[in-house]
Amino acid sequence: MEKAKSEKTLYGILAEFSNPKTLMDAAKQITNNGYRHYDTFSPFPIHGMDKAMSLKKSKLGWIVFGHGLLGFTGAIAMIYFMMVVDYPINISGKPLMNFPAWVPVIFELTVLLSAFGAVFGMFFLNGLPKLNHPLFNSENFKKATDDGFFVCIESEDPQFEPEKVQQLLKDIGATNIERIYDE
Repeated sequence: MEKAKSEKTLYGILAEFSNPKTLMDAAKQITNNGYRHYDTFSPFPIHGMDKAMSLKKSKLGWIVFGHGLLGFTGAIAMIYFMMVVDYPINISGKPLMNFPAWVPVIFELTVLLSAFGAVFGMFFLNGLPKLNHPLFNSENFKKATDDGFFVCIESEDPQFEPEKVQQLLKDIGATNIERIYDE
């Protein structure tokens, strides 16, 4: 038999903190307690939060570099094929491989493919598009875009136990704690 549609599964536990410093301290405490599947939310970037959460360096730079390299080599190959192999025209006795004339096209294709790599790499790495997220079901979470500072420890963390997590969040200074369910 199929599961009933009304059955909810626990996504995680969301806690609100009063200011950026308490959120930063909470992230350090959560990391020190061994939790790895959690995220912080604030209305603006907080310098040092990635270090407090022990996040790995982003792969986006390598994706952008790879796409830029692809644009660079693709532009050279395209121009070489067009100017030297496919349709060689000797204009005013200039050499067929006139590199200074190629620079604008090479530059533009490198920048274009790097930009595409940045945009689509960001979408891929962030798992976008997400049309709905379980945190959007929380009325309290709407403050995350204005004046709220939140942390959510997800239930997929190997050491997740709801009561233990709630007690930890309470001990580190959370002002509001709530359970978030997938619907």
